[in-house]
Amino acid sequence: MNLAIRDIRHNLGRFALTILGVGTLLMVVMAMGGIYRGLIEEGTLLVDRMAADVWVVQRNTRGPIAEISRVPRNLVDRVAAVPGLESPREFVMHTIQRENNGKRLRMVVVGLSWPTDKGEWIPLIAGRALARNHYEMIADQSLGLRLGQVVRLGKDNYTVVGLTKSMTSWGGDGTAFFTLTDAQAIQFDLPGEAVRLERQARRARSEQQDASRAQPSLLERAFWSSSNIPALGPPMVSAVVARIAPGADPDAVVRTISGWSDVSVITHQGQQDLILKGAVERSRRQLGLFRLILTVVSALVMTLIVYTLTLDKLHDLAMLKLIGAPKRVILGMIVQQAILLGMLGFVTARLLAIKLFPLFPRRIVLKTDDLVQLGVVVFGISVLASGLGVWRALRVSPNEALTR
Repeated sequence: MNLAIRDIRHNLGRFALTILGVGTLLMVVMAMGGIYRGLIEEGTLLVDRMAADVWVVQRNTRGPIAEISRVPRNLVDRVAAVPGLESPREFVMHTIQRENNGKRLRMVVVGLSWPTDKGEWIPLIAGRALARNHYEMIADQSLGLRLGQVVRLGKDNYTVVGLTKSMTSWGGDGTAFFTLTDAQAIQFDLPGEAVRLERQARRARSEQQDASRAQPSLLERAFWSSSNIPALGPPMVSAVVARIAPGADPDAVVRTISGWSDVSVITHQGQQDLILKGAVERSRRQLGLFRLILTVVSALVMTLIVYTLTLDKLHDLAMLKLIGAPKRVILGMIVQQAILLGMLGFVTARLLAIKLFPLFPRRIVLKTDDLVQLGVVVFGISVLASGLGVWRALRVSPNEALTR
């Protein structure tokens, strides 16, 4: 006869509620660990998916994913001339917040170098990649957009032709993919009045120059659109990315581009390190600290629960001692109950996580290694938590069985 199982069956309702409470607490521990892992994965997701070996960005910046970067669009031609690089392409990334059907729509806009990059590497759950140079977009499902839905951004309408899943930034915002031209049109969109004022200011500056007095036609050109004025360059891009050709020396490629004084070059691993040690470092450390605190709290709670369960059985334990039951029987009952409490609480936490974590606004990533590690920790906590109960059980005198 197993005394631990018999005692649990005798107080099944209370033990079940205790398991539910412990399971809920352990679920929160799982959630903190999952958010921690999700933050890391979100921060490096786009870098990993794009499979770019080098990122050429604005000098002394950490790249467009971590901060603002601006490089001229013709930089792609210079990168294409570097021996050992292949498939160079422009890249644009920025965050916007708009209103769509009366609801807030916040997204990370990523511009792809169409037609070189049509977004075939994006994991789609519905729809297709970009097939036209304008007015199409691929949206993450967290944005709440439907396939075929038309969204107005700036002065143009864009049709959702593809849906992806879990493509979010380290800030938790859903990502939308456009062609490079459309992404720049969204980024640099200005109201009509702002454009008129800019052209008027351009004319005023021209009037102050001698060249405009000698050539009055320059004043008329000041009212042209920016794209038709040679002195005004095209919109800048966030970065130029490329892959290293098979057999090429990556170090030689990096040394070549590092010699350019206007840009910085970051490798794939370097981009990941910059993101994790920069943009998301504080959040990672804070989540890790919360997870540690919750684990300690769980250990204390389980210790108090086991101790309370032991106090409720002091009369029974005294009776067992009175009839001559070995100490190992008494200690085994307490330790087994503590282990059952921890393991069943862990199973309950996992079941609750499966049901509830998909409802969380942030991505939660639960890896098998983390679950195994937490399971071992819970087992260790259960054994340690039984120590206080064992200590109290050993102090019970057989005479206490006769006091009732």
